[in-house]
Amino acid sequence: MTSCCLVPNREEAPSVSRCPVCGQPAKKVKRLTVEALLRPAAVPQIGATQYYFCETTACSVVYFPYDDGAALFRQSDLAVRVGLKQTADPVPLCYCFGITQKDVRKEIQETGTSTAVQRIKTEVQAGNCTCETKNPSGKCCLGNVTQAVQQALRTFRSVAVSD
Repeated sequence: MTSCCLVPNREEAPSVSRCPVCGQPAKKVKRLTVEALLRPAAVPQIGATQYYFCETTACSVVYFPYDDGAALFRQSDLAVRVGLKQTADPVPLCYCFGITQKDVRKEIQETGTSTAVQRIKTEVQAGNCTCETKNPSGKCCLGNVTQAVQQALRTFRSVAVSD
């Protein structure tokens, strides 16, 4: 006996898939994230499938589907800039608290250090982050912010040494 209400037994989407455009591995992202960050006109195009986040800098694709035939979404479909794919300011680092690469560089130039990581940790501990609906990866930005701060510190120190 079959029923129209039974959910078909579908294979679970893998945790990692390759972007159909650049071929690089990409991780799953929640539908909630995709829906929250797409421009309103693109939201109806979301397929009933698992989506993945392509973080490859040179690739214009941001979200792609597990199932062939469902829509994929490019940077132009999103309502926010994807920091990992940007080279021109403002490059977002922390979407929840509005921290950019420029902010980090400026703070380091003015003080010799950055408090960005500690400020984010304090806000996260206070329960104030909303990464699932603000960060295109759907994940915490702390790793990316830490890397950006370390890179900015190295650059600042190498410039200071050469002066």
